[in-house]
Amino acid sequence: MPPLVPTPPPRRVLLLQSVQQSLRLAGWLAGLGLLPAGLSAQGTEAAPVDARPAFHGRSLAAVMRALGSAAPRLDEGVQLEVPDVAENGAVVPVRLASTLPGVTRLALLIERNPAMLCALFEPGPRVEPDFSLRVKMAESTDVYAVAWLADGRVRYARHRCTVVLGGCA
Repeated sequence: MPPLVPTPPPRRVLLLQSVQQSLRLAGWLAGLGLLPAGLSAQGTEAAPVDARPAFHGRSLAAVMRALGSAAPRLDEGVQLEVPDVAENGAVVPVRLASTLPGVTRLALLIERNPAMLCALFEPGPRVEPDFSLRVKMAESTDVYAVAWLADGRVRYARHRCTVVLGGCA
């Protein structure tokens, strides 16, 4: 009978162990104050807002009030990509982005959905405000991408999407 040769652990186990060790090292370095300035996020982002009341808004004005903002103005610097016709409202691809400088918040609103506010992103200063996701749409409606800027301005883009088969119950 040949001698038993130990089998190496699976790659998944090795990867998990290396991530755990890296996190321990990062925590140790952070505790000593030795992390490079680019890795420390303290004081670089605005405080997040409590958006829970905004998810109950039924109109653009109500959502904006719940988020503590003025009415947005139309701007070509805010980009919204939604299909003109969505065959299945259960899976509608959406891309929202902005080329405007100093975007602090980016929101996706779907007017006739049960909850008008679908997504709210708060990218840090080092994150490009460009997000893609798939959403459910109850029926044909207007879709909005709203961008908040560091100087207090609020801008938006709007696109009409026709839904053939609704996806919300």
